[in-house]
Amino acid sequence: MTQQRLPVVVLISGNGSNLQTFIDGQMAGELPIDIKAVVSNRADAYGLTRATSAGITAQTLPHGGYPSRDEYDRDLTALIEQHQPELVILAGFMRILTPAFVSHFAGRLINIHPSLLPAFRGLDTHERALAAGVKEHGCSVHFVTPELDAGPVIVQAKVPVLSDDTADTLAKRVQTQEHRIYPLAVRWLAEGRVEMRADGVYRDGKRQSSPPVLSAERNGQEV
Repeated sequence: MTQQRLPVVVLISGNGSNLQTFIDGQMAGELPIDIKAVVSNRADAYGLTRATSAGITAQTLPHGGYPSRDEYDRDLTALIEQHQPELVILAGFMRILTPAFVSHFAGRLINIHPSLLPAFRGLDTHERALAAGVKEHGCSVHFVTPELDAGPVIVQAKVPVLSDDTADTLAKRVQTQEHRIYPLAVRWLAEGRVEMRADGVYRDGKRQSSPPVLSAERNGQEV
Protein backbone atom coordinates (compact mmCIF):
# COMPACT_ATOMS: atom_id res chain seq x y z
CA MET A 1 0.00 0.00 0.00
CA THR A 2 1.45 3.38 -1.00
CA GLN A 3 1.70 5.88 1.84
CA GLN A 4 -0.15 9.11 1.25
CA ARG A 5 2.20 12.05 0.99
CA LEU A 6 1.82 14.93 3.43
CA PRO A 7 1.06 18.26 1.70
CA VAL A 8 3.51 20.92 2.86
CA VAL A 9 4.41 24.54 2.16
CA VAL A 10 7.96 25.77 2.78
CA LEU A 11 8.72 29.38 3.69
CA ILE A 12 12.15 30.81 2.86
CA SER A 13 14.01 34.10 2.65
CA GLY A 14 17.35 33.12 1.18
CA ASN A 15 19.53 30.32 -0.16
CA GLY A 16 17.25 27.45 0.79
CA SER A 17 19.81 24.78 1.68
CA ASN A 18 17.40 23.07 4.06
CA LEU A 19 14.71 23.37 1.40
CA GLN A 20 16.98 21.43 -0.94
CA THR A 21 17.12 18.52 1.51
CA PHE A 22 13.32 18.35 1.42
CA ILE A 23 13.25 18.51 -2.37
CA ASP A 24 15.90 15.78 -2.62
CA GLY A 25 14.10 13.61 -0.08
CA GLN A 26 10.78 13.99 -1.86
CA MET A 27 12.25 13.21 -5.29
CA ALA A 28 14.14 10.19 -3.95
CA GLY A 29 11.02 8.83 -2.28
CA GLU A 30 12.67 9.05 1.13
CA LEU A 31 10.32 11.72 2.46
CA PRO A 32 6.57 11.05 2.14
CA ILE A 33 5.77 14.70 1.49
CA ASP A 34 4.32 16.73 -1.36
CA ILE A 35 5.77 20.24 -1.45
CA LYS A 36 2.84 22.23 -2.78
CA ALA A 37 4.65 25.56 -2.84
CA VAL A 38 7.73 27.44 -1.74
CA VAL A 39 6.96 30.98 -0.59
CA SER A 40 9.47 33.75 0.01
CA ASN A 41 9.26 37.30 1.28
CA ARG A 42 12.24 38.12 -0.96
CA ALA A 43 12.09 37.92 -4.75
CA ASP A 44 15.87 37.35 -4.97
CA ALA A 45 15.88 34.30 -2.68
CA TYR A 46 17.83 31.53 -4.40
CA GLY A 47 15.53 28.97 -2.84
CA LEU A 48 12.88 30.05 -5.35
CA THR A 49 15.20 28.91 -8.14
CA ARG A 50 15.65 25.58 -6.37
CA ALA A 51 11.87 25.16 -6.28
CA THR A 52 11.35 26.13 -9.91
CA SER A 53 14.11 23.76 -11.03
CA ALA A 54 12.30 20.94 -9.25
CA GLY A 55 8.94 21.80 -10.82
CA ILE A 56 7.54 23.15 -7.56
CA THR A 57 5.36 26.25 -7.42
CA ALA A 58 7.47 29.24 -6.31
CA GLN A 59 5.72 32.36 -5.02
CA THR A 60 6.86 35.68 -3.62
CA LEU A 61 5.04 37.88 -1.15
CA PRO A 62 7.31 40.86 -0.44
CA HIS A 63 6.84 42.37 2.99
CA GLY A 64 7.81 45.88 1.90
CA GLY A 65 4.89 48.24 1.64
CA TYR A 66 2.82 46.55 4.30
CA PRO A 67 1.94 48.96 7.11
CA SER A 68 2.07 46.26 9.77
CA ARG A 69 3.15 42.69 10.45
CA ASP A 70 -0.46 41.79 11.12
CA GLU A 71 -1.57 42.79 7.63
CA TYR A 72 1.35 41.00 6.00
CA ASP A 73 0.74 37.85 7.97
CA ARG A 74 -2.95 37.87 7.08
CA ASP A 75 -2.07 37.87 3.39
CA LEU A 76 0.65 35.27 3.96
CA THR A 77 -1.84 33.03 5.75
CA ALA A 78 -4.29 33.32 2.86
CA LEU A 79 -1.56 32.54 0.31
CA ILE A 80 -0.42 29.47 2.23
CA GLU A 81 -3.95 28.18 2.74
CA GLN A 82 -4.56 28.22 -1.01
CA HIS A 83 -2.35 25.13 -1.06
CA GLN A 84 -4.14 23.43 1.88
CA PRO A 85 -0.97 22.24 3.62
CA GLU A 86 -0.99 19.97 6.63
CA LEU A 87 2.48 21.20 7.56
CA VAL A 88 4.21 24.57 7.14
CA ILE A 89 8.00 24.46 7.30
CA LEU A 90 10.11 27.50 8.09
CA ALA A 91 13.43 27.07 6.29
CA GLY A 92 15.32 30.28 6.80
CA PHE A 93 12.23 32.51 6.75
CA MET A 94 13.63 35.68 8.31
CA ARG A 95 10.46 37.17 9.69
CA ILE A 96 9.14 37.41 13.24
CA LEU A 97 5.68 35.91 12.95
CA THR A 98 2.63 37.40 14.63
CA PRO A 99 0.73 35.49 17.32
CA ALA A 100 -2.30 35.31 15.02
CA PHE A 101 -0.27 33.60 12.29
CA VAL A 102 1.32 31.16 14.74
CA SER A 103 -2.02 30.36 16.35
CA HIS A 104 -3.63 29.73 12.96
CA PHE A 105 -1.02 27.09 12.13
CA ALA A 106 -0.55 25.76 15.67
CA GLY A 107 0.68 22.18 15.68
CA ARG A 108 1.52 22.25 11.97
CA LEU A 109 4.23 24.93 11.94
CA ILE A 110 7.87 23.97 12.55
CA ASN A 111 11.25 25.67 12.49
CA ILE A 112 14.91 24.81 12.93
CA HIS A 113 17.13 26.90 15.19
CA PRO A 114 20.94 26.83 15.21
CA SER A 115 21.45 26.11 18.89
CA LEU A 116 20.63 23.49 21.48
CA LEU A 117 17.47 25.14 22.73
CA PRO A 118 16.70 26.60 25.18
CA ALA A 119 20.28 27.89 24.95
CA PHE A 120 20.96 30.89 22.70
CA ARG A 121 17.49 31.77 21.54
CA GLY A 122 17.44 34.55 18.96
CA LEU A 123 20.22 35.65 16.63
CA ASP A 124 24.03 35.26 16.46
CA THR A 125 23.94 31.84 18.08
CA HIS A 126 27.39 30.70 16.96
CA GLU A 127 29.13 33.86 18.13
CA ARG A 128 27.34 33.65 21.46
CA ALA A 129 28.20 29.97 21.89
CA LEU A 130 31.88 30.72 21.35
CA ALA A 131 31.77 33.69 23.71
CA ALA A 132 30.13 31.54 26.37
CA GLY A 133 32.85 28.89 26.08
CA VAL A 134 30.46 25.97 25.71
CA LYS A 135 31.89 22.59 24.76
CA GLU A 136 28.89 21.51 22.67
CA HIS A 137 26.64 23.38 20.28
CA GLY A 138 24.05 22.25 17.75
CA CYS A 139 20.59 22.73 16.33
CA SER A 140 16.97 22.06 17.28
CA VAL A 141 13.80 21.35 15.30
CA HIS A 142 10.80 22.68 17.18
CA PHE A 143 7.14 23.47 16.87
CA VAL A 144 6.58 27.21 16.58
CA THR A 145 4.70 28.99 19.36
CA PRO A 146 4.14 32.72 19.87
CA GLU A 147 7.22 33.10 22.10
CA LEU A 148 10.36 33.30 19.96
CA ASP A 149 12.32 30.02 19.74
CA ALA A 150 10.43 28.66 22.74
CA GLY A 151 8.21 25.98 21.17
CA PRO A 152 8.52 22.33 22.20
CA VAL A 153 11.53 20.63 20.64
CA ILE A 154 11.09 17.59 18.38
CA VAL A 155 14.73 16.57 17.90
CA GLN A 156 18.20 18.03 18.34
CA ALA A 157 21.71 17.38 17.05
CA LYS A 158 24.94 18.34 18.76
CA VAL A 159 28.45 19.04 17.57
CA PRO A 160 31.65 19.58 19.54
CA VAL A 161 33.02 23.11 19.80
CA LEU A 162 36.69 22.99 18.84
CA SER A 163 39.43 25.17 20.31
CA ASP A 164 40.17 26.82 16.95
CA ASP A 165 36.54 27.30 15.89
CA THR A 166 35.31 30.53 14.41
CA ALA A 167 31.66 31.43 14.04
CA ASP A 168 31.88 30.37 10.38
CA THR A 169 33.49 26.97 10.96
CA LEU A 170 31.07 26.22 13.78
CA ALA A 171 28.12 27.30 11.63
CA LYS A 172 29.17 24.94 8.83
CA ARG A 173 29.41 22.01 11.24
CA VAL A 174 25.99 22.81 12.67
CA GLN A 175 24.44 23.18 9.22
CA THR A 176 25.56 19.66 8.31
CA GLN A 177 23.49 18.42 11.23
CA GLU A 178 20.56 20.63 10.25
CA HIS A 179 20.43 18.84 6.92
CA ARG A 180 20.12 15.55 8.80
CA ILE A 181 17.64 16.26 11.57
CA TYR A 182 15.22 18.55 9.73
CA PRO A 183 14.25 15.88 7.16
CA LEU A 184 14.10 13.35 10.00
CA ALA A 185 11.61 15.48 11.94
CA VAL A 186 9.56 16.10 8.79
CA ARG A 187 9.47 12.36 8.08
CA TRP A 188 8.25 11.64 11.61
CA LEU A 189 5.49 14.21 11.13
CA ALA A 190 4.57 12.88 7.69
CA GLU A 191 4.35 9.36 9.10
CA GLY A 192 2.10 10.55 11.93
CA ARG A 193 4.67 9.62 14.55
CA VAL A 194 5.03 13.09 16.09
CA GLU A 195 2.49 15.66 17.23
CA MET A 196 2.28 18.67 19.49
CA ARG A 197 -0.17 18.54 22.36
CA ALA A 198 -0.87 21.00 25.14
CA ASP A 199 1.77 19.44 27.38
CA GLY A 200 4.53 18.95 24.83
CA VAL A 201 5.72 16.74 21.99
CA TYR A 202 4.44 13.20 21.62
CA ARG A 203 6.34 10.63 19.57
CA ASP A 204 4.79 7.26 18.84
CA GLY A 205 2.01 8.10 21.30
CA LYS A 206 4.31 8.82 24.25
CA ARG A 207 5.21 12.20 25.66
CA GLN A 208 8.86 13.12 25.19
CA SER A 209 10.32 14.08 28.56
CA SER A 210 13.28 15.43 26.61
CA PRO A 211 14.01 15.56 22.89
CA PRO A 212 16.18 12.91 21.26
CA VAL A 213 19.67 14.22 20.58
CA LEU A 214 21.76 13.04 17.65
CA SER A 215 25.51 13.54 17.59
CA ALA A 216 27.86 14.14 14.70
CA GLU A 217 29.73 11.00 15.66
CA ARG A 218 26.59 8.92 15.12
CA ASN A 219 26.32 10.33 11.61
CA GLY A 220 22.78 11.53 12.13
CA GLN A 221 21.31 8.09 12.72
CA GLU A 222 17.72 7.88 13.87
CA VAL A 223 17.24 7.37 17.61
